[in-house]
Amino acid sequence: MRFPAQVVLGATISAVFLALITLSFAWTPHDVTTLPIAEKLQAPSGKYWLGTDHLGRDLLSMLMEGGRTSIAVAIIAVGIGIGLGVPLGLAAAATRGSLLDEVIMRGNDLIFAFPSLVIAILITAVFGPSATNAILAIGIFNIPVFARVARGGALTIWTQDYILSARVAGKGRARISLEHILPNIANLLIVQGTIQFSLGILAEAGLSYVGLGAQPPTPSWGRMLADAQTFIYTEPQLAVLPGLSIVLMVLGLNLMGDGLRDLLDPRIRRARA
Repeated sequence: MRFPAQVVLGATISAVFLALITLSFAWTPHDVTTLPIAEKLQAPSGKYWLGTDHLGRDLLSMLMEGGRTSIAVAIIAVGIGIGLGVPLGLAAAATRGSLLDEVIMRGNDLIFAFPSLVIAILITAVFGPSATNAILAIGIFNIPVFARVARGGALTIWTQDYILSARVAGKGRARISLEHILPNIANLLIVQGTIQFSLGILAEAGLSYVGLGAQPPTPSWGRMLADAQTFIYTEPQLAVLPGLSIVLMVLGLNLMGDGLRDLLDPRIRRARA
């Protein structure tokens, strides 16, 4: 199978960042929990490859560990969306037009009425700002996204002849959803998963930027941007590096998601054949 160029490019960009983030679990050039104030705002050198911030922390180490926070939040939030949203979407499709379908879809509309930032504010007002609460906010917002994708994909498959044959054979709606519907909408869920993953990173950065995400001393790309805004004119690299990391990571995932959509969608493949 020949992968589209945008999938290769997106996967390459994502793989580079993921490799650096994974490496941070075992090694970083410097310890970001120490504050060598005497070495603040150092230029790039052999000791500090990307320089230091206003507290003397190594920027490369901060980027590596900050990416770890953003990736972890996005992965868990997407997992929440898939784990709860997909079963709800399958149940709604299996009982189309019923009270259960109506309740699920109106519940989705209710969640969509509140952006993730508003949900985060509500959660942090009760429990306080933290990465955990950012995960909850982003994860809750992901549930209706995956529910709608699962329901929309499943509804088209429920009309197929082989589904009717399965029902005639005595299979229940739950078994049909698990054995026949879910495998056939997996491509939709994979593509949506990559998109929501990139949006999760962006959302985590935004929440951390306004102080609702990861709290010090835990590094985060969004927190790095918030700390750098005071030095934007005198030390622009403090904002450029984390900002560029967010842009490239999100771009890579979006390229990969769009390419996978083209690769996995049979209608697009037939149109290009």
